[in-house]
Amino acid sequence: MTENTTEKITINLSVVDLGKIDLLVEEGFYSTRTDLIKTAIRNLLNTHESHIGQVVTRKSFAIGIVSYGRKDLEAAAAKGQPLEIKVVGMAFIDNNVTPELAQAAIHSLEVRGVLRASEAVKKALGDKIK
Repeated sequence: MTENTTEKITINLSVVDLGKIDLLVEEGFYSTRTDLIKTAIRNLLNTHESHIGQVVTRKSFAIGIVSYGRKDLEAAAAKGQPLEIKVVGMAFIDNNVTPELAQAAIHSLEVRGVLRASEAVKKALGDKIK
């Protein structure tokens, strides 16, 4: 998995806003509607970068794609030190992690973005997911 992993989202726009977007695309300012929307989002996120950085630091979030495998979680469980996982981006729990291991090794899970895990693991962690 790379930093370029993407997720599809759906948004609702007014017909007037959509028409304005189409005009900008037609005039060559952007190659597609998606290009305009991605650019607008990146610009807005850049505007708030210092605040995002402060929140990430204050709340001890990891940024990016963070993967937890069976060995990682077995080590945490063996130490008796369940993990407090906080991620901005994607938290990925490998498919070889059992619900029981996830329950024993993870104290809490907070993801601002995407959580990729088996449905069984998500269900086992239900009360630990913020």
